[in-house]
Amino acid sequence: MTKNNVQADYIASAQRVIDIESQAIANLSTRLDHTFVAACDILYACEGKVVVSGMGKSGHIGNKIAATLASTGTPAFFMHPGEANHGDLGMLSKGDVLLAISNSGETNELVNLLPVVKRLGIKVVAMTNSASSSLGQHADVVLNISVDKEACSLGLAPTSSTTATLVMGDALAVALLDHKGFTSDDFALSHPGGSLGRKLLLKVSDIMLSGDDIPLTNANASVADALLEISKKGLGMTGIVTDDNMLIGIFTDGDLRRILDARIDLHSATVNDVMTKGGKTTTADQLAVEALNIMETHKISALMVTNSQGQPVGAFNMHMLLKAGVL
Repeated sequence: MTKNNVQADYIASAQRVIDIESQAIANLSTRLDHTFVAACDILYACEGKVVVSGMGKSGHIGNKIAATLASTGTPAFFMHPGEANHGDLGMLSKGDVLLAISNSGETNELVNLLPVVKRLGIKVVAMTNSASSSLGQHADVVLNISVDKEACSLGLAPTSSTTATLVMGDALAVALLDHKGFTSDDFALSHPGGSLGRKLLLKVSDIMLSGDDIPLTNANASVADALLEISKKGLGMTGIVTDDNMLIGIFTDGDLRRILDARIDLHSATVNDVMTKGGKTTTADQLAVEALNIMETHKISALMVTNSQGQPVGAFNMHMLLKAGVL
């Protein structure tokens, strides 16, 4: 077989998988009926936690569904049914809801838990391909995750069925998120360590230099004095202030290049004569990612931070945003 034939076979196999799984997902839309609404109602009304459980590949998908629920405002965790049969069932308590996943609905480790679960008065939302299965019969609500066929050419490996299960789990999580009015701020609070959390939580005040570290030069000072301040503070710019500490402009490395081209005497010229008047600023309570947008829009590498009176209270540059993980 030639290399081209091998490559064509790889692509044909991949395309077949994508087509089959795409159809499996499309079929789910036709099942969004009163049973899906009932499942959402049960999960929304849950006074405890949503406990997700499943064996094998269903367990791997269940882990992800539990994580998605937890991160979008529905407290949840994953319980391995095998371990639950040997003590971990104690994770369940009254007020919880069991989201049980089994393609066949006959997974022994999961089915064995159901009598105890029902005795505790815990509601069960089942994700299975058969409402008449043991799991389906014990469930309060059954979400149909059946597929026409697996994407595996042998028809054996869970592929399209696990994809359908995952998508149904995402559908539940997002429907609950929307109904609860879960906001980006809520999302950030549950993701403080990740890049999304940093972008949604980190404010300018968290990263800016303040106090004596702010690069500032009096408007009557020479250009040479401004250059010394830029070099000392290391932000590539200095704010220009009046005697009463009002910010009236910015002097940057770029301004220096322009005055050198104009052959202006660095020692005799005042920085007031060559600064960029006004300049872009931000406030301490603005999100760092919003300040980054200002910098990218106006193609600047540093920003002064001012208070409501127009006085400088901080400064930062692109490198500091990068170090903070905002970029």
